Amino acid sequence: MRRKTFPAILALMLAASCSDIVTDRTVVTGTGPDELLKLRAGPGLDYNVVLGLPDGTSLNRRACVTEVGQLWCQVSLTTAPQITGYVSADYLSER
Repeated sequence: MRRKTFPAILALMLAASCSDIVTDRTVVTGTGPDELLKLRAGPGLDYNVVLGLPDGTSLNRRACVTEVGQLWCQVSLTTAPQITGYVSADYLSER
């Protein structure tokens, strides 16, 4: 029985290590009452806009990278985790 269990446990560990790990919950702040934060396809202004996010939008923050002196964080919507992209870290606040 021990030999059959080990491969199953190893497979689960490998799958868990390959998944996106949520590092932080965050909220969009500072965009203004009539403005939206642009969720982009990549970390920078040259990437397409995927979606506009109003103040108060709850996000799952993952890894952040610096591009041309600007910190960009990969995020997903808390209510729809399949929607992912990058936003400027300047507009993120701890929940």
